[in-house]
Amino acid sequence: MSTIFHSVTLDQNKCIGCTDCIKRCPTEAIRVRNSKAVITDERCIDCGMCIRVCRNNAKKATTDSIDKIQLFKYKVAIPAPTLYTQFKNIVNPNVVLTGLKQIGFDEVFEVAKAAEVVTEYTKKLLQDNSIKRPIISSACPAIVKLIQMRFPSLIPNIIPVISPKEAMARYAKNYLVAQGIEEKSIGVFFISPCAAKVTNSRVPETINNSYVDGVISLKEVYLKLIPVLKKMGEPEALLMSSVDGIGWAGIGGEGKATKIENHIAVDGIENVIKVLERIEDGKLDVDFIECLACVNGCLGGPLTVEDSFVANNRMDKVKKYIKEGAAAKRPIHIYDERVKLSWDLPLKTKQVLKLDDDMNKALEKIEKLEMIYETLPQIDCGSCGAPTCRALAEDIVRDIANIEDCVFMLRMKVRSMAEDMLTLTQKMPPSISRKQLNKEI
Repeated sequence: MSTIFHSVTLDQNKCIGCTDCIKRCPTEAIRVRNSKAVITDERCIDCGMCIRVCRNNAKKATTDSIDKIQLFKYKVAIPAPTLYTQFKNIVNPNVVLTGLKQIGFDEVFEVAKAAEVVTEYTKKLLQDNSIKRPIISSACPAIVKLIQMRFPSLIPNIIPVISPKEAMARYAKNYLVAQGIEEKSIGVFFISPCAAKVTNSRVPETINNSYVDGVISLKEVYLKLIPVLKKMGEPEALLMSSVDGIGWAGIGGEGKATKIENHIAVDGIENVIKVLERIEDGKLDVDFIECLACVNGCLGGPLTVEDSFVANNRMDKVKKYIKEGAAAKRPIHIYDERVKLSWDLPLKTKQVLKLDDDMNKALEKIEKLEMIYETLPQIDCGSCGAPTCRALAEDIVRDIANIEDCVFMLRMKVRSMAEDMLTLTQKMPPSISRKQLNKEI
């Protein structure tokens, strides 16, 4: 798909041109030029790392306003289970789900319930030996994009299953249409802790079209819910999911639900990169890997309100409450076997910016890049506005940077120019005496 959309955006008015974001971006998508950060669309994977590290809140995630639900006659919320962990002293998900109906939604279906269905489907696929081992979860769209860009050889390892978000959107619409509601009047809105899932819904790559009509930031919904939850009476019985489905929000939740013994769960995109490198080198002997870009999984998403470690503690309390049978369950069955849970389209390598369309010229530029890199100090200080010396060398070859952008190279150039000026002052034209020149100076 040629359309480029990114949830992660930059507010240049707030950017001070520091180098925090360029050093932490896992795909080297950010540069600082003219004292302002610049995000390269082709490299961005919407992981939200820059949102977390920006000291001035210059990076933000673009989502749909909750007002968009008014465009539809029948409004459906499909909340991520992370939402249940954001409120102090609330362990019954029914309270939060009922609150969603009170702020304007006509119906609420949990993404966590679809996660249970996706889990069962995943178990069946794991028995298929045609999928390359170790199998990598496709649940985190930021990790999928990371693999497309930096680890394309691992694309065959990614399990070709749609996300619980997409599965629930399909189930919800099918169920409501069966109840006699006109499909075009139904608006399904995902309440997201994650910027990458906004992009994944707007511009899907492995499905023909998304059934999600809008993605609303969890933060925005949180602020709407606070006054409602404070004065709520007895909540409706809207809970459909089990602890397994809700557990998908935290690190290791998917792996535990699939009950695969030989699996690992890795959170934090920098840790994920290390693990993916080991897989590429053939140094990891496991069957299944759950990789999540955010620390503590979706509980640490950039659109959340609560600290991920606090949210993790609250999730344990929520799961305990449900296990003990204190949460009333909704007697409803929305599973539809007609819903396709596999990808429609194969995942392709994501082409990062090429040095040149002409192969011969590209090879020449690669040689030039290596020569420039050898002359640079190779300390990756970031003061040039690029994350590494190699990235600066690449920018120079692309004619979007100069070698003097490196402070060390600039100092050498200034020193050389000073020496040349000193030499010139020693070479006076025969018609001008040195004494006369000194007098004029």
